[in-house]
Amino acid sequence: MKITDQTVENLAKLSRLKFEGDDKENMRKDLENILEMCEKLSTVNTDGVEPLIYMTDSHTILRTDAISQEITHEEALKNAPKKDSDFFRVPKVIGGNE
Repeated sequence: MKITDQTVENLAKLSRLKFEGDDKENMRKDLENILEMCEKLSTVNTDGVEPLIYMTDSHTILRTDAISQEITHEEALKNAPKKDSDFFRVPKVIGGNE
């Protein structure tokens, strides 16, 4: 499949990216290479091959959560620049000036 400049522009618009000059040409070439690789993969015989869920047989060994240090509510608020009786006070971030 041939990737045109219009295709790159449409994809850039959808992904909210902007490509100009050499970047646009490099992106077009990269997309063509990706599609070419996918076409090659479709020619591979996969009869009798089970699909992979994971790339390796290893499993992640997780440690159990353990409390290592506990501080009191007062200690947590001690160095806060702004605090209320029980809470940290932070600047408003929702609905602020943009």
